[in-house]
Amino acid sequence: MKTIICEQPDHFVLTEKEAPEPAAGEALVRIRRIGICGTDLHAYKGNQPFFEYPRILGHELAGVIERVGDDALGLKEGDQVAVIPYMACGHCIACRSGKTNCCTGMQVLGVHRDGGMRELIAVPATHLIRTDGLTLDQTAVLEPLAIGAHAVRRADPRPGDSVLVIGAGPIGLGVMAFAKSRGARVIAMDINEERLRFCRSWAGADETVNALEDAAEKLEELTGGEFPSIVFDATGNKRSMEAAIGYTAHGGKLVYVGLVRADITFSDPEFHKRELTLMGSRNATPEDFDTVLSALRGGLIDVGRYITHRSPFEGMIGRFESWLNPESKVIKAMVEL
Repeated sequence: MKTIICEQPDHFVLTEKEAPEPAAGEALVRIRRIGICGTDLHAYKGNQPFFEYPRILGHELAGVIERVGDDALGLKEGDQVAVIPYMACGHCIACRSGKTNCCTGMQVLGVHRDGGMRELIAVPATHLIRTDGLTLDQTAVLEPLAIGAHAVRRADPRPGDSVLVIGAGPIGLGVMAFAKSRGARVIAMDINEERLRFCRSWAGADETVNALEDAAEKLEELTGGEFPSIVFDATGNKRSMEAAIGYTAHGGKLVYVGLVRADITFSDPEFHKRELTLMGSRNATPEDFDTVLSALRGGLIDVGRYITHRSPFEGMIGRFESWLNPESKVIKAMVEL
């Protein structure tokens, strides 16, 4: 089977490997779509935490079951499926409390173990979601949108809450859409005016703020001097994450959705005087995938405009570098098989 391997930073190779043999409880899935996310871009450039080379990238996956055993939870050959790429141990303190997204021994496909940039992959049946009625594109974006849905569920915004989402990439956009679906007033912040316009038209953001201008003053004005009650930082940028405390209302919540390979520091007096709740949000749970599945089936998410760039599998290596360039205006790139 054709396979793309990231052998080292800045270097992909297209090669042939033997197809995997599914073990008991697994299904063999023929990959049809691979969404490209920030993790893939960071891994390619050597900036991804918890990462080793060589690695087969790819964890935003849509495919069709090619072979499945008897103990496959009702799945059958020919089913179109999405992959939950988070392989949890099932018995640690996090797993026992239902927080499989932050398992102490987490193994994410495409990060800690080989992912889906290949024609065939063997996946536990427990980690497959049948996506009847969805397109392959919709199926592939279940995972990134579930990350946004999980962050919103963690923060639990209520109707009328002012919510600031910093970073208008694929994850931030998902956070905006699901915060909006809960009745929150959504303020989008980014450094790109074109992307901010997209936040309004695609995610329904009520207000936008350019982070290169006097963001704190603008936020104070938009919230009557109170600042947003919930702030999500989806940038993965150290300076942005450190500044976010200053944008959060007294008694509010700050949620770090993005991950940065650095230490985060901030003023303890600023943190304490606000009595902030500081949260991390990692990955997603099956419940969050179900939330996104319902939203897609209900037509609440416009995947057509969310996916901006495409490539056939064998042409991806030649195009991948260009997706790193801000001038290419990538929101979500999709690889097709």
